[in-house]
Amino acid sequence: MVVRQRGLDLANTLAAIEAGASRVHGTALGIGERVGNTPIEQLLVNLKLLGIRNDDLTRLPEYVELVSRVTQVPIPVNTPIVGNDAFRTATGVHAAAVIKAQKRGHTWLADRIYSGVPAAWIGRTQEIEIGPMSGNSNVQYYLASHGMPATPELTKRIIDQAKKSRRLLTDADVLEIVRDFSR
Repeated sequence: MVVRQRGLDLANTLAAIEAGASRVHGTALGIGERVGNTPIEQLLVNLKLLGIRNDDLTRLPEYVELVSRVTQVPIPVNTPIVGNDAFRTATGVHAAAVIKAQKRGHTWLADRIYSGVPAAWIGRTQEIEIGPMSGNSNVQYYLASHGMPATPELTKRIIDQAKKSRRLLTDADVLEIVRDFSR
């Protein structure tokens, strides 16, 4: 079955394994001569999720970043598993659930809420950002994790600025709001 141009490479490889294939191939980021190469990072994570393999994948992002640098093929931010956005959330409901689990000491659960892949498997953590869809939990978490007091007034100021923005706030954005507030 020819599926290269249709983005079914991973599904095709998993189907081949299910049908009895004893050897499959993949490449970092799916880089190859043409389209249709199975991204090895996605294949390895899926094999672990399916219980077929139990590899230590914590160095997978480092491997993919090295391949990206050497081949000069950038890693899109929305790439599954290794993209910068793979384990980030700025949505208030999602962040609140992750934060609530963390506060209760349920690290295992916090790493799986709204995430089909545990970030710890590949040496990452869930990241809470602040943006237009964020709530108080996002801001309070951010401030506490950066050693700043999460007063209701400061939290409201940051939320107000985030709601006016069309993007996630950067560290510099938040620090500027905090400095302006403190004056």
